[in-house]
Amino acid sequence: MQTTGLLVRKRILALFLLFIVMFLALGTRIFWVQFVRGAELSAKATQNRMRDVPVEAKRGAITDRNGRELAISISTDSVYAIPAEVNKSKEAEQTARQLAQILDMDEADLYKRITRASSFEWVKRQINPTAAKKIRDLELSGIGLTEESRRFYPRGTLASHILGISGTDNTGLEGIDNYYNKLVGGQKGRIIIEHDAAGANIPEAMHKYIAPVDGANLTLTLDETIQYITERELDKAFKEFKAKRAAAIVMDPATGAILAMSSRPTFNPNNYNQYPVENRRNFAINDAYEPGSTMKITTSAMAMEEGVVNDSSRFFCPGYVKVGKHSIGEANNKAHGDQTFAQIVENSCNVGFVQVGLALGLEKYYQYLYGFGFGRKTGIDLPGEAEGILVPKSRATQLDLATMAMGQANAVTPIQLVTAVSAIANGGKLMKPYILKEAVDSEGKVIKKNEPQMVKRIISEEMAKKLCLILEGEVTQGTGKNAYIEGYRVGGKTGTAQKIKPGGGYMEGEYVSSFIGLAPADDPRLVCLIVVDAPQGYPYYGGTVAAPGVREILKDSLRYLNVPLRGEANQTGTEESSADTVLVPDLVNLPLSDALSSLTNRGLNAKVEGEGNLVWQQTPKAQTKIPRGSQIILYLSPYSGENAEAEVTVPDLEGKSMKEVAKILADLGLHLSPEGYGISYEQSPQAGKVISTGSTIKVKFQPLKN
Repeated sequence: MQTTGLLVRKRILALFLLFIVMFLALGTRIFWVQFVRGAELSAKATQNRMRDVPVEAKRGAITDRNGRELAISISTDSVYAIPAEVNKSKEAEQTARQLAQILDMDEADLYKRITRASSFEWVKRQINPTAAKKIRDLELSGIGLTEESRRFYPRGTLASHILGISGTDNTGLEGIDNYYNKLVGGQKGRIIIEHDAAGANIPEAMHKYIAPVDGANLTLTLDETIQYITERELDKAFKEFKAKRAAAIVMDPATGAILAMSSRPTFNPNNYNQYPVENRRNFAINDAYEPGSTMKITTSAMAMEEGVVNDSSRFFCPGYVKVGKHSIGEANNKAHGDQTFAQIVENSCNVGFVQVGLALGLEKYYQYLYGFGFGRKTGIDLPGEAEGILVPKSRATQLDLATMAMGQANAVTPIQLVTAVSAIANGGKLMKPYILKEAVDSEGKVIKKNEPQMVKRIISEEMAKKLCLILEGEVTQGTGKNAYIEGYRVGGKTGTAQKIKPGGGYMEGEYVSSFIGLAPADDPRLVCLIVVDAPQGYPYYGGTVAAPGVREILKDSLRYLNVPLRGEANQTGTEESSADTVLVPDLVNLPLSDALSSLTNRGLNAKVEGEGNLVWQQTPKAQTKIPRGSQIILYLSPYSGENAEAEVTVPDLEGKSMKEVAKILADLGLHLSPEGYGISYEQSPQAGKVISTGSTIKVKFQPLKN
């Protein structure tokens, strides 16, 4: 009996211990489920019974500075699936077949998507209204439509590189839409509906709508009219010269506001997938190029501010200059002869600017180079801005300094160059460029506003004004004649630079042609740059390829802005009040096309005598005051600068300075043998005689009589 009782007690104890173990295991499991994984499992349970349909916010509109719409959001339907409801209907295959036909999608892929083990699946985003109506009419189980918005660009390609593109998920991918995505994108909303385990709606259960917050509306500094004018002229240059790419920028120099910006090739953001990806690259800010002679503007500013040059500075150009063992020459080995500082700017004289750069020295040159903002981003509010490429100061040589001073060796972006020249147009104050004027939320509250921001003063106001007037001489007397505008004082600088090879050196026959202009020269309201990469054919110079486009942009934009016309400045410094008289431009040594363009701009007519493509004489002479609409006789020579061995007609040199005579003869491949100084009054051979290139012309000069 005792043994039996002991056995019973052991069994009871074992059962008790087993019960304790099971209790502890169950308690541990409850603790684990309730406390350790409680939040996770609760979320999963909620996910199983909740149907969460996202509601995209409406992206804010983008307008120009006058409120004209450039990008808006329009309503469109998107198709979604609730897989649990589709599977419950037992009609998944039929549903997939019907949707595939309407939406032009693969049936098998569609079936997998709408039966996937998830609470929500997008079927297709932003479908057309016809397809949406067909799907509504079918009333398919588990298939619904929700309203979304998509970007629409009412102006098509206009300002496409500024506006950028927006994806189907309501996210800005490029341009201003990307840069200010958080402002313009808004916040998503949600529709939450509670279901039971079988996927059926629970009566009086949770039906919650969380409204989206629409994005802010952006007002840009762009002016739609000036943007249109700019793109019109950029298209002309890009297509006429069959260029690889091109860019144009118009800036308000007083504020740094971008009034227009465009690149070519272009694209339509409404259907951007139909264009090559490279068409969306914004050359104006994304890429650097060697600026050529346009960079001589900043070299001039440095030299004037440091007192390296002044009104009495003189330079002599024999056609080349030695820097160490290297020789730097003029284009076509032109010898400009004796010149003032203003004249080396007008003639874009490499020799003169090499001398100026060397006189400045490396330390000062780099100080101003950094000061003007080269070698770093300007901070413009657009994505993908490049920094440009500078020769490192630590290894720069005197030869580097010489070439940098004339616009070679360094690479800059168009936005950097426009910003730097705008500092000179703005009295020496460098402004930060910007695109966004202000952002206003859905309640009309201004949540962001950009104000003009001065980065620093680069040069004095006095020197800036002097340089603007020197640049005016470049347009009236120098290489930028094609930018002349009757009634407005225009300053500017041409640039023609050989393209750099990827591995170093320069490409044969490929150039970057550019012109940057400012107007009115005595009180600049606009600065405009056109850059044309790899123009085809001849001539490829900036004065021919880019200057005419800048002229038309400035002319039409100034008129649009109601900037009053100004009379021609006469030799006494006063202005002609009569709009019926004009001064005859100097056309000698210009190609016929440039001469005709210059006359047309001044309201004059032309009569062409002879055959050829170069003007060797004109009647009446330059600077003669005549009635608008008068006829100018142009005498042509068959000489072409591309032919080293040719015949040329001797031009009429009477009444011209030694600098002008030297330039004209050098351009024609002739040599000057001067006698005396001042103004030319006699020449041998006489004007009109046909001689071979390489011949010498004897010209006598005498002081100008008062």
